[in-house]
Amino acid sequence: MSKAAARSHTFTWQDPLTAAAAGLGLSGLEYLRKMAKGDLPMPPISVLMNVTAAEVEEGHAVFTAQPLECHYNPIGLVHGGFAATLLDSVMACAIHSRLPQGQAYTTLDLNTHYVRAITLETGPVRAEGKVVHLGARMSTAEGRIIDAQGRLYAHGTTTCMVFPGGQSHG
Repeated sequence: MSKAAARSHTFTWQDPLTAAAAGLGLSGLEYLRKMAKGDLPMPPISVLMNVTAAEVEEGHAVFTAQPLECHYNPIGLVHGGFAATLLDSVMACAIHSRLPQGQAYTTLDLNTHYVRAITLETGPVRAEGKVVHLGARMSTAEGRIIDAQGRLYAHGTTTCMVFPGGQSHG
């Protein structure tokens, strides 16, 4: 068995605490829109996972992501954590988009259902999240990941705890 050539993946990010501090004076929707437009940097996890914010509306968020070879697991598929992270992010941001200035959230529960494997051949995927319920203390959202042909790869739900004060923790 011959040894495969080593590969590398390099990425650069900006200080996430600077963007978080800037978000303190904004509603969730204003904050997310500034990130989507590039006025505030995307968080490092988005850079690492190759995720871009495509649309942000009140109660609805859409991200796109291009799976990379560095996202593969030991069995030759994109790791399920890629889909779970993408769903967690898009569903939580849908909730975040409904929060006024001064409220924050954190993910309490994440349920992910895998429908088919993601590979490099899948191409770019689109994650859509929407709020199901926005409560004073608990909120829920649902999400799905599809490809350019509309095929479903994963779907899920989340529960987030909403609380007053500082930045989001989810």
